Amino acid sequence: MQINDPVWHFIPEFKDMKVGVEKKDADGKPAMELVAPQRAMTVQDLLRHTSGLTYGSRGSNLVNQSYVEAKIGDRGLSNEEFVTRLSTLALKFNPGARWEYGVSTDVLGRLVEVIDGRKLGEALAARVFKPMGMVDTGFQVPADKVARAAQPGPRPGGQPGTPRFAVNDGARYESGGGGLTSTMDDYLRFAVALANGGGVPGGPRLLGKQTLAFMTADHTGNRPGRPPGLGFGLGFEVRTMVGEAALPGSIGEYGWAGNAGTLFWIDPREQLVAIYMVQVSDPDRVALRNQFRSMVQAAIID
Repeated sequence: MQINDPVWHFIPEFKDMKVGVEKKDADGKPAMELVAPQRAMTVQDLLRHTSGLTYGSRGSNLVNQSYVEAKIGDRGLSNEEFVTRLSTLALKFNPGARWEYGVSTDVLGRLVEVIDGRKLGEALAARVFKPMGMVDTGFQVPADKVARAAQPGPRPGGQPGTPRFAVNDGARYESGGGGLTSTMDDYLRFAVALANGGGVPGGPRLLGKQTLAFMTADHTGNRPGRPPGLGFGLGFEVRTMVGEAALPGSIGEYGWAGNAGTLFWIDPREQLVAIYMVQVSDPDRVALRNQFRSMVQAAIID
């Protein structure tokens, strides 16, 4: 397998997906024309979010609306059923044309299942969690650990908290894009392995150093969709410039943020691993994690 392989080689339902081009009909109302993509979606497109897939909530055009109507992300579906339903919808743009965050990583979760032959949670447990000693990481929190689960809460005086999924709801869906639960200790083990070039000295190794270097390089180039100074690699945001990003940091640092407000990044230049775990309402999450980032960077004095 190579990352420039078409996704449909592994998920055949994706072979006939079309791009949805929004136009006006005779009455001046929005209508969607389906056209063949200029090229096939590749595994690299999924990894760097240039696939043409989106999130229904990230826009109001007809493609976004179709995601909402089809209930993409329904936790009652299996990963296989999820990609089958998704394959009946239109792409928002031609694969490779631009960057847009969406369900690409969820499709990667199904891709792992196809290649590995096990459910995503089982594959991750065997290949990552157990070797790394990540004893509290999974798609569901067992009954004997539920009391330890952090609960989201609203800001004092603020609006009601944004609803989040229950961590013990028994959902069939194992979301590759945002479904794992974990602890600070477990995630630190994972992040430290990355900071050490893909493995723990004298312990387990997740990746070879050249693989990690390839993953943390910028794969978006000059495509539209990314903020100034921040490219995207294979699963990570990657800093390409210092000042343009409007947040302090080092060229070459990489990481990503979570829907409920979480954030992590690794700065090889400063030998820094930063992890921020919170569950906050949507209007607060960006400001809080940006403040955390600024405070960490301000604390580096030599």
